[in-house]
Amino acid sequence: MTLRERFLGLPVAESLAARASEGPDDPFLICGDRRFTYGEVHARAGSLAAALHGLGIGAGDRIAINLPTGPEFVITIFAAARLGAVVVPLNPRYTTTELQYMLRHSEAAAVVTIEEMEDVDFLERFEGILGSLPDLHYLVAVGEADLWYDDRVFQFDELVSSGEGREAPKPKIDPAEDAFAIVYTSGTMGKPKGVVLSHDNLTAPAVHAAEILELVPSDVVAGVTCLFNVFGLGPGVLGTVVGGASLVLHESDSADELVRTLERYPVTVHHGVPTGFITEMRALEGRNGDLASVRTGIVAGAPVPEGLAARIRDDLVPGIRIGYGLTEAGSLVTLTRAEDPPGKKVHTVGRPLPEVEIRVFDVDGSLLPVESIGEIAVRGPGVMRGYYRQPGETSRSITEDGFFLTGDLGMLDDEGYLHIVGRRKEMVIRGGYNVYPREVEDRLHAHPAVQDVAVVGLPHEILGEVACACIVPVEGAIVTGEEIREFCREVMADYKVPDLVRFLDVFPMTGSGKVRRVELARMISAEERTRHSV
Repeated sequence: MTLRERFLGLPVAESLAARASEGPDDPFLICGDRRFTYGEVHARAGSLAAALHGLGIGAGDRIAINLPTGPEFVITIFAAARLGAVVVPLNPRYTTTELQYMLRHSEAAAVVTIEEMEDVDFLERFEGILGSLPDLHYLVAVGEADLWYDDRVFQFDELVSSGEGREAPKPKIDPAEDAFAIVYTSGTMGKPKGVVLSHDNLTAPAVHAAEILELVPSDVVAGVTCLFNVFGLGPGVLGTVVGGASLVLHESDSADELVRTLERYPVTVHHGVPTGFITEMRALEGRNGDLASVRTGIVAGAPVPEGLAARIRDDLVPGIRIGYGLTEAGSLVTLTRAEDPPGKKVHTVGRPLPEVEIRVFDVDGSLLPVESIGEIAVRGPGVMRGYYRQPGETSRSITEDGFFLTGDLGMLDDEGYLHIVGRRKEMVIRGGYNVYPREVEDRLHAHPAVQDVAVVGLPHEILGEVACACIVPVEGAIVTGEEIREFCREVMADYKVPDLVRFLDVFPMTGSGKVRRVELARMISAEERTRHSV
């Protein structure tokens, strides 16, 4: 029986229950020196669900998760699933203002939070904002500090223990309709929105990805450094579960720790974002660890230049798969396959997953033929239920026949492979000509002095916009802006050559590894104004 025959259409909790029933002693989570089997995670999730039920948390209630990557995050996911509750995964690096906004907007009834992280005392932070969150009734803290106990604050392990031997009711769940998660977009192009995803929205892409990767119980999955985003929830956790594999949880997202993970464990499946792979391969230089067990994985979350894909394949993950996805589509939309021609594995993001349809629309909403660049629209089992409490935004984003308008520019070739050009809102219109940042970035990634690059548009009183290439150079490299521009002139039309080149130490990034382009453009614009006013 195939994975899709076994797991498609199952509520999230039943996927874990099935694996725990088949192999209760099979390893599931590895985090430092801590190990959890499928049976242990299932039991602890059931105990936490029973304890939360005793507090009045039930089907449809929102449970926020403000935790770094770790076993408690995964246990909370499945405890919520047992209750029919809705998880709201949050990045613990959010500011107080961001945290407060998302908790209030999601109307979270409970939050499971780390006590302290990176010198931030979250108990103190929550004490300061609880008064402004009328829907938030309970705080569950993960850690070992002495808690300021009251009738709303609990310690995670003690709450789990209190639920042992008790049963929570099992609500009837419609996987296609009932919400399981509200995942906030990273906000690279504006205010974050709460994406409502059903059980099927998350499970379907995860199952199809697991099948394409040919996941089996002997596999060990690594590289999932964020559980608060849609990839971490879907192909990361749920994909591991349906494959019956083991998941290594990283206590840090540093490249050195990822390398130590690869050296310590027999990792076979390695996921990551492009920037992460770049820093990881640099950290691998000069080390002699045995990485021969790594066979496949997914790189997604940002554009993957041709040269980078080849390097990952040659130096780290021989069977790397390039994917394209987004939060509103439940994670992955397309993925390259083992049987794809070599050129398609490098120049495209693959073909749609099973049951996924892709169309390309012109600016006027008309359907474009193959080999035409336009806005990518997606329909399939992963497409969201809508934006939470934003019906107007939802109706503008989803067509009457169910296609989600992604805002990404791309092209379907005559063999059904998707080519990504960039974001519609990122496109620079320079003197009436369209400049696609992705095209310029792909060229600059080939320069030996360029570690990372992002091209943004800046306002210009004559041309309308000009393109600025923002570059993080390779450590120790000596390169000038004019050299960068000349490198582009060799293969590009004049209007595509960046008007400006700026060198930076780092880019402003989202928690999921994407460049905050709006913030970057504002920063460069402010520097330009200061430069010209002096």
